[in-house]
Amino acid sequence: MYAVKIHMDANNIQFTKLEMQIVKYLFKHYKERFNARQLAKTLDINHAHANKLCGHLEKKNLLKKEAIGNAVYFSFKYEEKLAIKFMEYLLSLEEKEFPKWLSVVLHELKKFKECIILGLIFGSSIKNDKFNDIDVVLVYEKNKIKEVNRIKEGIRNAHLIEQPIRYVDMTEKDMLLNKDNKVCYRMISDNLIFYNAQEYVKVIRKCRK
Repeated sequence: MYAVKIHMDANNIQFTKLEMQIVKYLFKHYKERFNARQLAKTLDINHAHANKLCGHLEKKNLLKKEAIGNAVYFSFKYEEKLAIKFMEYLLSLEEKEFPKWLSVVLHELKKFKECIILGLIFGSSIKNDKFNDIDVVLVYEKNKIKEVNRIKEGIRNAHLIEQPIRYVDMTEKDMLLNKDNKVCYRMISDNLIFYNAQEYVKVIRKCRK
């Protein structure tokens, strides 16, 4: 019911694809704040357009801005409950945004859903189809390790995926303890979510504390 309401609100407010891209990027990069020029360069869009869109997102109560000297920086409004609910909804759609070359990988990774808390893909495979391996984060409780290993073996034995999968196995506690590590931060912030966007949002909020 709530997801439907959020969906209707999103349609009424009329978010553009670029606005959704910006707000997701800022949410995931919880350690940073960006000015419009940095966002434009990162997302490969026009600087003036990026600035205008950030202004719109601030009015929609999703972003907050901070002036430092002559520059204006934007970050996600993590303390706003409706902004968080909207982000949960938005990230729950990320599975539909997976590139076509990862469709078989996504199908196989769904087998972990019964035993993991959170699942992410990061690295070069989410950016282009020229990759040597697939980097996957599995977050689960330690008592699920046998089940997780059984599924990994099943995926390997099926030979449906040509490139090797490199798994990073973590508990939520591991993720939070390593949140300031550069490699871990990259895994948490530059990814596509294949399972449990709601849990991902919770983890990001905890990482900010």
